[in-house]
Formats: sequence, C-alpha cells, structure tokens
Amino acid sequence: MPETTTQTHRVSDELGLAWAGATDRGRRRENNQDAFLASFPLFVVADGMGGHAGGEIASQSTVDRLRAVVDTGAVSTTAIEEALGQAVADIHDHPETTDEGTGTTLTGAFIDNEDGTVRWVVLNIGDSRVYLARDDRLVQVTVDHSVVQELIASGKISPEEADGHPYSNVITRAVGASELIPPDYVAVDLQGGDRLVICSDGLTKELTDYGILHFLRENNDPAAAVDAMMEAALENGGRDNVTLIVVRVDAVDDADTRALPTVAEAGESSSTDGDTAE
Repeated sequence: MPETTTQTHRVSDELGLAWAGATDRGRRRENNQDAFLASFPLFVVADGMGGHAGGEIASQSTVDRLRAVVDTGAVSTTAIEEALGQAVADIHDHPETTDEGTGTTLTGAFIDNEDGTVRWVVLNIGDSRVYLARDDRLVQVTVDHSVVQELIASGKISPEEADGHPYSNVITRAVGASELIPPDYVAVDLQGGDRLVICSDGLTKELTDYGILHFLRENNDPAAAVDAMMEAALENGGRDNVTLIVVRVDAVDDADTRALPTVAEAGESSSTDGDTAE
C-alpha cells in the first residue's frame, strides 16, 4: 500500500483543510473493488459490487467521472449527478459488466460556497458512510440504503441485531445497478476542529463508532488516523476491502500569513465487495 500522506488546502481566510486517504484489499478478498477520490473540493469513497471484475469497474468508472468534474473546477450537485449518469452508462456499456447486480456505492462530501457561506454538502448512495467528529462526539451523517436499515427504521430489528443479520450485505440503492437515483444530500457547516471520516463498510464491519472516535482522539494528523484505523481494521479480521478518508477542518489564525498549498488528489485505488443490490 502506498505511504499515506496528509494534504492541505486553504478554503478561506478563516478555514483550511487537511486530509488523507487509503485503501486496502483486506485479508480475505482476492482483489480490491473499492475506489476513492480525495481532491479538493470533493472527497468520495466508492465500494463496488458484482461478479468477476464488475465491482472494480463500477467503482473506478464512478471515481473517474467525478475526477473529471473536479478538473473542471465546478463541483455541484448538478455536475455530480451528470457525472453519475455518465458512470451508469460506462458501467452498462463495459464488456465485463454483464451482471445485472454490478454497481457501486458512493459516499462523501464536497465544499460548497455558492452563496458565500462555506459548508459541506454530504452525499450518499448505498451503505458506505460519512461520520462527523465534533466536540468529542461521533455522529453518522449519512443514512444507509440497505435492507437492514429499513428493518431498523420500521422497528422490526434493533441496531444490535443488525450485526450478523443475513441481509447485512443487501443494499437498496447503488450507482449502476439500475436507472440512476440521485444521492441523498445533507448540508453541514464547517467548524474548526471538525473531522469527517468517509469510509466503505469494510471499515465499519471491523470498527465500532467508538473505535473510530478513539483513533481520531489519539491521532490528530489525518494520515496517522487513517493508518491507525486501517491497521486496526485489518487486525480485527479485514473481512472486506477497507477504504477511508479523514478530513480535518482547521481554523486559520488571522496572524498566520502562511498560504496552505492547493494540491490535487491524495490518491485512488480499487476493491472486491460482497455487497449485493436488491
């Protein structure tokens, strides 16, 4: 796995970002059908599904289309949905994605300041997740699109019963599995000290929410936090591909005249996932 490094970007006179990301095949999968993009202002994780190479193609096609949006410098919900529509066409047209179950989750966030107010816009399709760590608390921002989540919401099972449920890998929405359904969006304000954790379910299968918060408490540097969580997920079994991005929001002192550098992407890669679309 390439060395994990922390990248930075100045968002405004008051705020900056620092981030790092990594992906790993895990201990049990033969290949990696995850992919990620960490390129200001967009940070996303895609967790592919489908037989043969289908999942890898789906996740990488989606990330490639979104990278092209970043390259234009005009990231918005409209541009993201157009890119996802193109990714669906790419997946369907690819000769190695004949399986109707081929697709990918997509979750992440981008920086939006269209009306002069800088905020996160969190997006989600599937059961990969975005967490917000603020004031020493960890909150799951996204809602899983999964059969198990629907059972929890209807009161038929408890959150504790969700672990190990026979339908735990069945998701209800994905990119490429059918006609594109737009992502869910949630706006979140930026506060200095906040951290976002964007991850595939390969991480959350191995680490509890408390475990994620523990490693954030112990590691302020995003690259160190990513490495610590990755190591723990692999030591706990690494049953799936594991991909995560940690983004830290920094309050910039007015007296600090150093310009945080603009960087391109922290990296991408690909993963084998056992998820299936309903």
